Amino acid sequence: MLRRSQTADVLTGGLVAGTLDISYACVFWALKAGVPPRRIFQSVAAGLLGPAGFEGGAATAALGLLLHFFIATTMSLAYYVAAGRFPVLVRRAILCGAIYGLLLYVVMNYVVVPLSAASPGPRDPLWIGLSVLVHMFLVGVPVAVIARSGHRALCSPC
Repeated sequence: MLRRSQTADVLTGGLVAGTLDISYACVFWALKAGVPPRRIFQSVAAGLLGPAGFEGGAATAALGLLLHFFIATTMSLAYYVAAGRFPVLVRRAILCGAIYGLLLYVVMNYVVVPLSAASPGPRDPLWIGLSVLVHMFLVGVPVAVIARSGHRALCSPC
């Protein structure tokens, strides 16, 4: 069971990574194709609901946003727990966070999305390249740095 400060670290990691990731998606698709944020959120809900995710209006957009932050928080929790067992994840947080972000990109796009009810994601090379970088540096690194901060607060020799 996580203590209150540990829970706060995990939630902060999920909130920061989730916000940066969804902001990137919203800005990219708004600039590239005029897609509104609501549609981006609905595309996340479509992973659970299939095409019906795009037909539910604000309700499915809210569901998609909730699911997005749930996933980001789960990613944060996984790193936090692993960092408690493998000190290198605390000592080398930036490098390990970038590698973790790359791993997250691969798992999400080549395992989770194909197993979900969503259609395959866009194959735009710019989207893919930037998404890899975003997962590395705006998802993995913040999660790792926040986890490092929490673990260092718990043990000074870390």
